[in-house]
Amino acid sequence: MEVIPAIDLLAGRCVRLYQGDYEQSQIFNENPLEVALQWQNQGATRLHLVDLDGAKEGTTVNLDIIKTIVETLTIPVQVGGGLRDRISVERLFNLGVERAIVGTVAVENPDLVTELCEVFPNKIAVGIDARDGKVATKGWLETSTVEATDLAQKISNKAAAIIYTDISRDGTLIGPNLEALKELAKVTDIPVIASGGISSLTDLLSLLSLEYLGVNGVIVGKALYTGKVDLKEAIAAIGNGRIQDIPLNFDDSAMA
Repeated sequence: MEVIPAIDLLAGRCVRLYQGDYEQSQIFNENPLEVALQWQNQGATRLHLVDLDGAKEGTTVNLDIIKTIVETLTIPVQVGGGLRDRISVERLFNLGVERAIVGTVAVENPDLVTELCEVFPNKIAVGIDARDGKVATKGWLETSTVEATDLAQKISNKAAAIIYTDISRDGTLIGPNLEALKELAKVTDIPVIASGGISSLTDLLSLLSLEYLGVNGVIVGKALYTGKVDLKEAIAAIGNGRIQDIPLNFDDSAMA
């Protein structure tokens, strides 16, 4: 299972939101490139980059910062936020972005997502961000009537991954929604990446119980920035972890 550190960009800064609320943003670093290099140096094999301004505006906003990060790092970068047409996606690929993440268009224009998956096989990830089981769109500012599981079933099998985020847990450090992840992973053969709520190595290891269903990655944000999770330790724990080797009452101190 891949542990993927996240950088959320807002007004050119590295921030984290609480439950997707733009009014509850916390600045962690004024220099996102510095943070990206930090995660790469600690062993990250991929970086998750979100343009929060882009998600809100419907078009990529922090393009220069994304370009600098992609050109500087040696690990692959996946980028989401405001990608609602083919031109925007192609622009990122021309910068060297390895994987583009689309979300809103999966609900509003599913045919475009199918087309993108066909034209760029294994380079398009679909972000399914759910609030009470319903898919949220437009930077989480609106909630649709589409069930997350229904959307997952309709995604082209040429998609690289589904990134599932439980909005109510994002930025809260209260742990992942294992039941919702399980239900979503059961209805699709596309690899699933978990996101939202990770607060400890215990939370990370709990995801190994879903690996057999295709949950093969986890995005970690606030827990890294607050020091609750050490990236090197997390990568080692997940990389070496076998669910049968994990004691039923494991705790973080046992994994240190």
